[in-house]
Amino acid sequence: MKECILAANSLLLYFIYNILVYIAGFFLRIIAKFNTKLGLFVQGRKTVFQTLANQISATDKVIWFHTASLGEYEQGLPVLEALKKKYPNHKFVLTFFSPSGYEVKKDSNVADVITYLPLDTKANARKFLELTHPELVVFVKYEFWPNYLAALKKQQIHTISISTIFRPSQIFFKFYGGWMRKSLRAFHHIFVQDETSQKLLQNINYTAVTISGDTRFDRVLEILERDNSLSFIEAFKNNTTTVIIGSSWAEDEAIFIPFINNSTENCKYIIAPHNIKQPEIQKLKNSITKSTVLFSEKEQHKDLSQFDVFIIDTIGILTKVYSYADIAYVGGGMGNTGLHNTLEPAVFGIPVIIGKNFTGFKEAEDLVALGGVLSVNSKVSFQQLLQRLITDIEYRAKIGTINHKYVHANGNASEKILAYLSNINEV
Repeated sequence: MKECILAANSLLLYFIYNILVYIAGFFLRIIAKFNTKLGLFVQGRKTVFQTLANQISATDKVIWFHTASLGEYEQGLPVLEALKKKYPNHKFVLTFFSPSGYEVKKDSNVADVITYLPLDTKANARKFLELTHPELVVFVKYEFWPNYLAALKKQQIHTISISTIFRPSQIFFKFYGGWMRKSLRAFHHIFVQDETSQKLLQNINYTAVTISGDTRFDRVLEILERDNSLSFIEAFKNNTTTVIIGSSWAEDEAIFIPFINNSTENCKYIIAPHNIKQPEIQKLKNSITKSTVLFSEKEQHKDLSQFDVFIIDTIGILTKVYSYADIAYVGGGMGNTGLHNTLEPAVFGIPVIIGKNFTGFKEAEDLVALGGVLSVNSKVSFQQLLQRLITDIEYRAKIGTINHKYVHANGNASEKILAYLSNINEV
């Protein structure tokens, strides 16, 4: 009797979910007229099916990669690039849910077709799979769309999830989550980041699971192998202790700008704010009392070493800039916008400072526990910590070594996934 009630509840919740998707789609079209980001979200989906029809033929062999946004894209990229080498005659379709991923990567050559993922309706899922007819599907981290997964399972298309992480609070592990647990059965295999995730899945009788770690470690380790030199940063740094502040928001600026303005140490600062719109950049520059140069102004100055602060008002070079850091501060954690990538600076074996809000970011949680990432909760704690890191070279080296060891110890997630894929026959 209990099983019948739970099954009925699952069907009801699945029905409600489908109704809500249609309602959400309706209201999104209205709100999109007044919101730029949602406008991109809605407008970009209007041409997806036509794009797929134009660029994929019935005879093409296709591998489909899906990511939510830019962060998940970076996670999946090592596997995507490896599969492109392994299957050079396949077409690769890359989909994004969020504009913050698609708008950045829509013109890249990382895949043959790059589009938004249409909303998760039964009709959209059928049409999408009809046009792409993939032989292999890879979802990254948190993407669980019931209708797409149901369609994939129905068509017996080999589907895996990588760099996935589960928490007890998720619907899969609630008594009313049967309809979502059913979605997980569409995955032939799930590669999780940690033992907790594996145990949670095993508790609901899902056993096709492997602890592979996070593919982002492979991605950041690749950074060490490339040429990270930037002549203008080298000229600015001029062999001086340098603090790099990456992806900062207003809440982060409130704690580091007073330190920069009041510090008497022989130290330089590079700031790469999250928002690079000109009014915000100018406001940031005006708030700093020390000599400051913008990336966009660098050609106007023969001697960049004369400046104390360098503001990066462009995108795409932060990972290279981190290679010049002696100390890094990663933004997003002082407010509620979400902590940015701590692994990118950590891979260079330097201390990393973050704000107080880092729960849910596993690598940050791990490194805070180990002592390689240092969390501050106020202007005072930030100033005391940064002052010590600037002046105490031995302390700085000790903290940086923790990060170096952690990143290297967690590599090779992609190899485990590729070893599994080499043994399947569908592709």
